[in-house]
Amino acid sequence: MRHFDIIKWLWVAGIIYTFLQGYTFYMQRQGEIAVGCSFLCAFCIFQFIRRLHTLYYLHMKMKNIDKLNGRAFERYLTVQFRHLGYHVTLTSYSHDYGADLVLRKWGKKIVVQAKRYERNVGIAAVQEVVGSIAYYKADRAMVVTNSNFTKSARDLAKRNEVELWGRKEMQKKFHAFLRNRCKAPACSLAWQPAKGIKSAYRTSD
Repeated sequence: MRHFDIIKWLWVAGIIYTFLQGYTFYMQRQGEIAVGCSFLCAFCIFQFIRRLHTLYYLHMKMKNIDKLNGRAFERYLTVQFRHLGYHVTLTSYSHDYGADLVLRKWGKKIVVQAKRYERNVGIAAVQEVVGSIAYYKADRAMVVTNSNFTKSARDLAKRNEVELWGRKEMQKKFHAFLRNRCKAPACSLAWQPAKGIKSAYRTSD
C-alpha cells in the first residue's frame, strides 16, 4: 500500500473516531465535551481536504496543468515549491509588481513570474520579473511556464541572470522529485547571490 493511502485512511479513521466520540458524549448529555469533539472533527475534516488538495496538485499531469487558469497555476507552483522545502508567499492577484510567488530558503529570496500559456512566453515576462527584484529585495528571479520561451525572452533572461523553467524543466524538477529519481542538491534550486542585475531591455520580440 502506498504511503499516501496509509495516511489517507489514518485521517479517515481519526475523523470517524472523533465523530463517534462526540456523538457518545452528546447522548450522555455531556454537551461541552461533545461540542469540543465537534470542533476537533471539523478541524480534522478541514486538514484532510487540504491534504487531498495538496496531493492533487503534487501528482497533477501536464495535460491537466495545461487546463488550469492563471491563479490555479500559481497555486500549483506554490504547492510544488513548498514540497521542495521552500517557504512560499503567493502575492496579490493584482498589483503584484512583477512577481507571482516569493520563495525563501537558505537565507535567499527568489521572485517568480508564473505563466500558464498555450503559446511561447515572450520578453514581457522577463522584464516584469527583473523589475520585481528591486521591489521585493530579492537575490534572484525566475520565470516558470507550462509552455516554452521565445528566443528574445531567453536572450534577455541570460543577460539579466533570470532562470527560465519551461515545460521540460518543470517535469524534470517537480515530477522527477516525486518519483525520487533525483537527490539533493540536484533537485534543489542551488541559488547563488546575484552579482548584479543589468537593466537593459533593448531586445524585442
